[in-house]
Amino acid sequence: MPDKRFSFKEMCAKYDVTPRTLRYYEYIELLQPDREGRARWYGPRERARMTLIMRGRKFGFQLEDIRQWLLMYEKEGTTAQMQAWITLADQQLAELAEQRRQMDAAIDELKRLRDDTAESLKAGQA
Repeated sequence: MPDKRFSFKEMCAKYDVTPRTLRYYEYIELLQPDREGRARWYGPRERARMTLIMRGRKFGFQLEDIRQWLLMYEKEGTTAQMQAWITLADQQLAELAEQRRQMDAAIDELKRLRDDTAESLKAGQA
């Protein structure tokens, strides 16, 4: 029995995306559902691609990087895709580490300011 196809509405619900987002992913050719009249149907290939898209977005990858990665798989195969993935992952890990460093610095500064303000209030009430 072939895998069940998902409707447009089912895809939006399964991946928790808006209709606008799903249409945009089609527009930029990340997804290519089957069309029957005005209806769109998403088979196993499109669902697998959507899973990869959502995972990439979760990790902070740009849609163009994801699109290029998916295109590479279709044209060059799995080995090239995995090598590209490692390069992109290394770049993204460095970016996330820098964002973490900046967030830690902001948190430390906010805590210091908060503590200084609290101490000023205590000193003024004593």
